[in-house]
Amino acid sequence: MEKTIIFILFILNFLPFSLKAEEGMWPPVFLSQRIGEMQKMGLKMTAEEIYSINNSSLKDAIVQFGSGCTGVLVSEKGLILTNHHCGFGSIQKQSRMEHDYLTNGFWAGSMEEELPNPGLTVTFLVRMEDVSIKVMEGVTASMTELDRAAVIKKNIEKIEKGASQGAGFEAKVKPFYYGNQYFLCINEVFKDVRLVGAPPSNIGSFGGDTDNWAWPRHTGDFSIFRIYASKDNKPADYSKENVPYKPKKYLSVSMKGVEKGDFTMIFGFPGTTKEYLTSYGVDLIAFKENPVKVSFRQQRLDIMKNAMASDRRTRMQYASKHAGIANGWKKMMGESKGIERLGTVGRKHEEEKGFAEWANADQARAIKYGALFNAAEKTYKRLYPYDLAGIFVTEGFQGIELLKFASGFKDIIKLSSQKDAKESDLVKNAEKLRSATLTFFKDYQQSLDRKVALALLTMISNKMSQEFKPDFFKEIEKKQHGKWAGFVDRLFATSVFADSSKLIQILSEPGAKSLRKLAKDPAYLLIASSAIMMDKTISPVMLECNRTIDSLQRIYIEGLMHYENGRLLYPDANSTMRIACGKVDDYSPEDAVNYRYFTTVAGILQKENPDIYDYVVDPKLKNLILSRDFGEYVDKDGTMHVAFTASNHTTGGNSGSPVLDGNGSLIGLNFDRNWEGTMSDLQYDPDQCRNIILDIRYCLFIIDRFAGAQRLVNEMKLVND
Repeated sequence: MEKTIIFILFILNFLPFSLKAEEGMWPPVFLSQRIGEMQKMGLKMTAEEIYSINNSSLKDAIVQFGSGCTGVLVSEKGLILTNHHCGFGSIQKQSRMEHDYLTNGFWAGSMEEELPNPGLTVTFLVRMEDVSIKVMEGVTASMTELDRAAVIKKNIEKIEKGASQGAGFEAKVKPFYYGNQYFLCINEVFKDVRLVGAPPSNIGSFGGDTDNWAWPRHTGDFSIFRIYASKDNKPADYSKENVPYKPKKYLSVSMKGVEKGDFTMIFGFPGTTKEYLTSYGVDLIAFKENPVKVSFRQQRLDIMKNAMASDRRTRMQYASKHAGIANGWKKMMGESKGIERLGTVGRKHEEEKGFAEWANADQARAIKYGALFNAAEKTYKRLYPYDLAGIFVTEGFQGIELLKFASGFKDIIKLSSQKDAKESDLVKNAEKLRSATLTFFKDYQQSLDRKVALALLTMISNKMSQEFKPDFFKEIEKKQHGKWAGFVDRLFATSVFADSSKLIQILSEPGAKSLRKLAKDPAYLLIASSAIMMDKTISPVMLECNRTIDSLQRIYIEGLMHYENGRLLYPDANSTMRIACGKVDDYSPEDAVNYRYFTTVAGILQKENPDIYDYVVDPKLKNLILSRDFGEYVDKDGTMHVAFTASNHTTGGNSGSPVLDGNGSLIGLNFDRNWEGTMSDLQYDPDQCRNIILDIRYCLFIIDRFAGAQRLVNEMKLVND
């Protein structure tokens, strides 16, 4: 315990001396140690102005939007800006054939017209507190990993329970440095979040999957929401009586524009990075996992794309699904290519050799760190076949919508088999599933899913290791002789999960006998069989191996802190609030090619293609561009800027993050990374890693000149310095 406390203090004392300008995503509680470096880069604010517990500060204008994005407050009436792709799911749910907000956009003419979004939340960070010592109470060096984890879990539950501040608040303890340090995050969660405005998809998603993860970009990737609260400004469930939230802080919006070399700061909630994985871990992700996942997703995307191109209704139903699958698909390809280009696996292997030599030069260090990499190599070797089998389940079987939907009936099927099952419990469960069924079929095309099922089942049959194939699948496989079309036809013809009317009828009168029949449904049997294989054979070994890897990583991080004086060691992203600093910059992806740091609306017309959905230009936008009706949003060079690039270290979760200048004013919304820099989750490359940012002036131009929603611009505080 004493060694743990000393190590934590060592971390806090060590960090200020090991910084690189642009790399890293830093928790705001480390600001007092980082502020000098940030000010040298161009920041004109104090640490207290950025993050304060007792006074309003920039952090009070930043929210976690939903569960995987960031948003920023830009008015005293709770107005939020985030990305269009962050609001995509909510916009889709609001869309119908008679009012297709995805295709045509949505602009509330007044607060009364703003649309509620059940289930959507925004979360404010109230404060962070180092609770490492409390979490580590009772932990000893002689404990097994399971015993250690049990003690830590119990301590965390106690801390979270003791930190509870009542309705609307939540307390979460998060590990940092693979469990070498822990922070308590107190959050305030608002549940009444309403859609205010969104551009049409041919602006908000211009370029589609082709331009995703790419530069140059011409996408107006923003949407607008508003937080509503009770009359005393507290979190509340949706009610017509709620009023716009009055924030402690909202950001000014800069009209100045940016130039190369300008300071940039990003606030957000980045999801996951793995910068400190061993060479074996990077190799597994980049060259073993990613190619298999990409191949499964390629099959689904091709089928979806063809169906969406030929039918408007299908496009509306599958736009969000397609975007979600494609986002990871393209990122994984870029990540693997970047890791190969940088030679990351070989580079890490050489670093590990140096670390091992240092460790073995001292008896005490050798005992603790000397065998780390041998253990890692053995563990990853054991993990690999099980990890691969898990991908076949999650990307293969669960990639078929019918099967994934059927898996959601597991609990009610289990309940119906119990002799003492209460009818009231069956009815309660059935009602929830009835609602889920209506939602599922609203955005489902059976003909499309049939094609996906045929492609994925064939792929599983041909490429999955026989020892991991589910029993029910193997029974079917024997009868198919490599030809799966007949089985797929029978599956969709006979499964009740493919027939909404039959399923709704069963759920409307949920007797135990009728529900038990679902357990014999071919769709349920197939997905349940894969779940059994996952639960009994694959997951236990994966869990055991990953526990060992986490333990080795924790010890490795501790050793790295001591190994090399001046080595950067910022904590990996873990969905907690982070700050990343950088500068507006261009980049050169290959020999003789240099990308300018900003794009203009001229590029929109250059990309225009009325025959390709992703490159259709809205006629009104085209007229505004041709007439050069840019108003006050034009740049000093006389052009209308759309997006720009900077060197901030970002990842998933930073979508919608505000990009600030040195004064703390909003200059843009982060919405993507360049393809050449997608490996930054595993290794940051200052020469190639660029985050892609929507110029806030283009956002305002669309709101004002295109949509005529001047009332929203009037809510904001525009500044020119």
